[in-house]
Amino acid sequence: MEPEVQTLREPSLLDALLPLIALVVMLFLSVSLYADNSSYGANQIALLLAAGVAGLIGLKNGLRWEAIEDAVVQGVSVSTKAVFILLMVGSLIGTWILAGIVPTLIGYGLQILSPSIFYAASCVICAIVGLAIGSSWTVAGTIGIALMGVAAAMGLSPAITAGAVISGAYFGDKMSPLSDTTNLAPAVAGADLFEHIRAMIWTTGPSFVIALTLFAVIGLNAEPVVSGDGLGDVSSMLQAQFNVGWYLLIPVAVVFLLAMRKFPALPTIAIGALLGAVFAMVFQPEQTAAVGAADSRGHAMALLAGAWTAMFDGYQSSTGIDRVDSLLSRGGMSSMLNTVWLILCAMAFGSVMERVGLLKRLVQSVLRAAHTATGLILATLFTTIGVNVIAADQYMAIVLPGRLYRDEFERRGLHPVNLSRALEDAGTLTSPLVPWNTCGAYMAATLGVATVAYLPFCFFNLINPLIAGAFAVVGFQVRQMAVEARAAS
Repeated sequence: MEPEVQTLREPSLLDALLPLIALVVMLFLSVSLYADNSSYGANQIALLLAAGVAGLIGLKNGLRWEAIEDAVVQGVSVSTKAVFILLMVGSLIGTWILAGIVPTLIGYGLQILSPSIFYAASCVICAIVGLAIGSSWTVAGTIGIALMGVAAAMGLSPAITAGAVISGAYFGDKMSPLSDTTNLAPAVAGADLFEHIRAMIWTTGPSFVIALTLFAVIGLNAEPVVSGDGLGDVSSMLQAQFNVGWYLLIPVAVVFLLAMRKFPALPTIAIGALLGAVFAMVFQPEQTAAVGAADSRGHAMALLAGAWTAMFDGYQSSTGIDRVDSLLSRGGMSSMLNTVWLILCAMAFGSVMERVGLLKRLVQSVLRAAHTATGLILATLFTTIGVNVIAADQYMAIVLPGRLYRDEFERRGLHPVNLSRALEDAGTLTSPLVPWNTCGAYMAATLGVATVAYLPFCFFNLINPLIAGAFAVVGFQVRQMAVEARAAS
């Protein structure tokens, strides 16, 4: 028998829009019914139901159900790396708190940083570390956690602090030649890496300066809830509960060194978590044994059980002081499971949309409306943001529009750095602003602040795409290949 030939109909624009309309309606209902708790299951159901709508459209157009299932499996597999990194970050948070690493960082932060400069300083610190290691996730999962603790101890806004951490981390990630997205965007667009970075300075530099100015102004007008005496109480309680000292920062230095040497993210964070477990057993034996139920085990086994528990279930502080307990009761792989659930559902939706051809159909509609260089760059910015929302993954948001628009940029004589810069301005930077995007879900889970809460304060991430669009409208730094070729000759 000859194999059955599958005849597929091209999706219409209405086909492509229906799942998006369904998703928007269900997310609105989710937030209306469950408010801040909508990300604990309601949003996941909305994403899966919207994926079902996209799947039904695929079946209508002649796609087999097996092909849709395969697309879901493939899409979920793409997120596997992010899922395991997220789980390992949960372990790192748990062991670093138990080992006294996070309390030490918080203690030093309270001594060095004042409330008036805290937001701006946090942004700069994360930007410098991000430039050095090229990973916004690593910055947020290490320095970011400590800065969130310092902010809580000072009585400053966790949402603004998260915005400052994310702004700085993504500036460093975007401008670092060590970053995977900074390498991916020019590779997809056909541009040179360092030419791409130089081109990004024009949009990234002003955006970062404006963001820093806003954080500085907010900081000068900040009114901490905790007084100076209260900060001393927090520091004293941390020192009473943990043995603190500079040597506890060795795991932090090891993680940053491995990241700077381009060691893969998953083993880097795993090594940091395991070092935290060892340091907990060596330098915090009483706390670790207590977590491991020393009364029912021998001391050695209690130490091992305590470190092990911190890795999968985090650390629970019980000082009786709410401010300190809220600072230290965090971490463990179990704390990341809801975020993993959200990522899997979001990737399922994005994968079905791509396999059925609905994403491509939406992009084609946008491309038809882009008749000028300005229109093409704006179309790239909007499309990249849209893919971040629909496909829930920053890598797909860079690769898919880059692949679809590259020939059109070349046909119109536009330099490939125009495309690569637009992909990063909109793709890399808006990814943490979408609650179900892998980056948004990661930042919310790691920093302990809901995406919708920190979003208004991610000034750099919000301003950069706007400046990129404004430059495209006025034609500033829109480079033409023909002009540059004539200048070179």
